[in-house]
Amino acid sequence: MLPKVLFVINSLAGGGAERVMTTLLAHSADWRDRYEISLALLDEEHVAYAVPEWIQVYRLDSRKNLLRSMWKLRALVKNLRPAITVSFLARANVANWASHRGKNTPWVISERVNPEAHFGTSAAGVIRKAMMRFCYRRATHVIAVSQGVATDLTDKFAIPRHRISVIANPVDMDAIRRQATAAPDLAIEAPYIVAMGRLVENKNFALLIDAFAASSIPGKLLIIGEGPLRSVLEERIAVYGLRDRIILTGFMQNPFPVLTQAQFFVLPSNAEGFPNGLVEAMSAGTAVISTHCKSGPAEILSENSCADFTGMTPTDYGILVPCNDIEAMSQALRYLQQDEVRESYAKRALVRTKSYTPEKAAQRYWHAIESALETA
Repeated sequence: MLPKVLFVINSLAGGGAERVMTTLLAHSADWRDRYEISLALLDEEHVAYAVPEWIQVYRLDSRKNLLRSMWKLRALVKNLRPAITVSFLARANVANWASHRGKNTPWVISERVNPEAHFGTSAAGVIRKAMMRFCYRRATHVIAVSQGVATDLTDKFAIPRHRISVIANPVDMDAIRRQATAAPDLAIEAPYIVAMGRLVENKNFALLIDAFAASSIPGKLLIIGEGPLRSVLEERIAVYGLRDRIILTGFMQNPFPVLTQAQFFVLPSNAEGFPNGLVEAMSAGTAVISTHCKSGPAEILSENSCADFTGMTPTDYGILVPCNDIEAMSQALRYLQQDEVRESYAKRALVRTKSYTPEKAAQRYWHAIESALETA
């Protein structure tokens, strides 16, 4: 019998981590002759991303409850006896720890966000970070999606650096190119710029709205996303009198036709782990602007991610601006109004995204998995 490798995630209901998980599994066929690969979904939810038919999927119906997730996964691991488990997202990572407590089998976790910035200083955030700190330090190996996340895990969570691998998220450029040729879900008159993400505080679309209003650039701003701050952002748009020029629309099944026709893409976040939307926009041949937030954007856009970026800074593959700096963001929006500059960055974006192919990511993940199996 082949050794069993069990992947674990909360669900496949939608989101960046879920898309990365299914992309990784889809490009793991080369390892089928060495391992029996399966996937555990902690929650019984709608599946937004397809899993290869040769992978056995276990649905645990944990109802988004941590204790139930821990109990259900431990029971599955006891029954399956996998050689190793690999989990994505904080709840799945903690459940992974629980499923191996008292055992000697290896387990690997993948941290998708910058925990210190993402969970904040609220009471709930402090509790989550304390639980993660306790569990993560005991993992056989930890995979971080960026150098910034790895640094945070070492400095704030006391995980030895030699037990962390940095593996950037994969982006399927071929799939993006195919999807980009479809009819757009939304007809919008050019010129326009686009942003995409959950309408939550960390994504900081308020900064982008303020900067767009201050920039006096022509055209429209399209923000693709849903979330609890929709009404707040709509009120902000109304205050500026820009309801006809700033469009809030829900998540699109296929945003790439809209992205390819945009002048450029903007990421205004206060914190990221690895910004999938940024690299996906670059893969669509779109120039980009991003805040210099924790973690990821500087690593993607600059060959020297440790540089001291201040003000609006043109880098190797895109434009970086400080977080919460309306003037710098406005300046960047105006800067990319220049056709030759924008076209140059669109070409550079396509070159950069060749570093994030699914094949390279799958090879790196399986190297980390096999290394953990060898050292356990």
